[in-house]
Amino acid sequence: MSAVLLDVFLHPVLEQALDAARRAHLAYAGGVPPRAAWALVQAGNATLVDVRTAEERKFVGMVPGSVHVPWATGTSLTRNPRFARELEAKVPRHQPLLLLCRSGKRSVLAAEAAAKAGFALAFNVLEGFEGELDAVQQRGRSDGWRFHGLPWVQD
Repeated sequence: MSAVLLDVFLHPVLEQALDAARRAHLAYAGGVPPRAAWALVQAGNATLVDVRTAEERKFVGMVPGSVHVPWATGTSLTRNPRFARELEAKVPRHQPLLLLCRSGKRSVLAAEAAAKAGFALAFNVLEGFEGELDAVQQRGRSDGWRFHGLPWVQD
């Protein structure tokens, strides 16, 4: 990630994430917890980009007002070769982006690809939309966007 960013004001939460990412030598801007991510979006300090498949958004739910740019498509999760181009068509490169997937893993890959494509402020939303699997192989019982009671809708 470039050490020189645009001369823009960043919310302290994003500054902290950037500092932690630099110390950890991450290839993207860092991670932001779900509640902080929602607060940033509500305040107009970042854009939420849902990188899950269209099927996940339709059948599992989605965050109202989020921008959709799938990292992968279909039930086999085939990598979207147009990800960076689609992202660029929907959001400015200088804008802070909060990338959201199911558990926070695909969105790391998407954030790395976004950073490589020139989106220096591409952050991962930690825990994802549904959270990690628990001991009985179920999501949403200990973490994730929905677990925290953040806004979402379902088709």
